[in-house]
Amino acid sequence: MEASMEKMSPAQIEAAIKSFPDWSEIGDAIQRTYQFKDFVESMKFVNKVAEAAESTQHHPDILIRWNKVTLTLSTHDAGGITQKDFDLAAKCDGFIPAPKPIPQVVQAPVAPTAAQAAGGAKKGKKG
Repeated sequence: MEASMEKMSPAQIEAAIKSFPDWSEIGDAIQRTYQFKDFVESMKFVNKVAEAAESTQHHPDILIRWNKVTLTLSTHDAGGITQKDFDLAAKCDGFIPAPKPIPQVVQAPVAPTAAQAAGGAKKGKKG
């Protein structure tokens, strides 16, 4: 299914970009920078983007800086941002694994030592 090639209005762009918190509107384009652990991971991502871009015939501007990849999406034929840009942005975001939740370390309560228990009991009697 081909996405619309009609340029979106500023209100449509503002509404659509709310669903893409990591993307910014930059002039007549949307842009995001992704960060990876190293150059090899950056290039793996770029290759996935290239396949998606080729399959949809919608090609982003790609800037690669070692472990950072910046994508800039605009539909040049329409003279600005279209739904095609947001569709490709969603595909590219899908290539990034969701962050793994940080496990919460739950400490078991520590039983007071005999001295602490005795000291606490003495304090309780005085106060």
